[in-house]
Amino acid sequence: MAFPHPRGIIPSEIAFLAEMEMVTVVPRQRLEGLELLGGPIEPLVPPRRASLPLWLALLLKRQRRANIIPPAWLHPDPLGLILEVESQHQDYKNAFSPPPPLPGQPSVQDRAALEPIARPQYTPDGDRYYPSPPFLAQNTAQASTSARDMPALPFHWVEVGNMLLDAASDDLVDPDQTRRLLKDLREVRMAKMRSGVDVLDAAATGGGGVALTGVGAMEVGEERGFVAGVVNGLRKIGASKEQARREAMAEQRANGGYDGTQDDEEEDYMEF
Repeated sequence: MAFPHPRGIIPSEIAFLAEMEMVTVVPRQRLEGLELLGGPIEPLVPPRRASLPLWLALLLKRQRRANIIPPAWLHPDPLGLILEVESQHQDYKNAFSPPPPLPGQPSVQDRAALEPIARPQYTPDGDRYYPSPPFLAQNTAQASTSARDMPALPFHWVEVGNMLLDAASDDLVDPDQTRRLLKDLREVRMAKMRSGVDVLDAAATGGGGVALTGVGAMEVGEERGFVAGVVNGLRKIGASKEQARREAMAEQRANGGYDGTQDDEEEDYMEF
């Protein structure tokens, strides 16, 4: 018996989309260029670096034809700093560390003084568009930030980190420590998402929303069922409370202890 998929995108589909992220490789042998749906791939000439989609880089790594250069954030020092900010910094006690800036945006230190302006790109037909992950170079070696900028987790940090740890751990600096830091980061950030029940209560009654700035794709996909279940449960509780209140008002009106003309006057005033 086949079971239906849950609503929304599932984790395996999120991981599939993350394989389109661009990473930096160092080829071990010459390879001809390729014409892919996402655009042409330049010929690989060792030891010149090249940017490839993650799925192709993993394939060449398994064939021992290339080495993968990990992105700047996938090192113990930046991950340790992000974990410290997430768990100890008062400004991020109930929030998440800021994501990497989009192309054309100022750095984290300059965002308070400047207005972020996204830089558009153009298709071969001349149509303008604004790229978003995984079509941003957030995991290439060239995407490293300056020393004064705080490191940031990209949108597909969970998927990219796990894939590189599984297939290219020998290219990473201290992979065991990196794996532990990634696990601790996921636990801290998951706890933040699950602890926002009060915010979900306000969102369920139409009093606000849930801020997910800086949350990754896999985190959203994994917590979608929990958040949706909590919101639906809170809506049912609110509906039952409203029904009980109306029944109590009707009972008071039937016993003569409630002046029903007040609601009628308020409804007439609202219609007017």
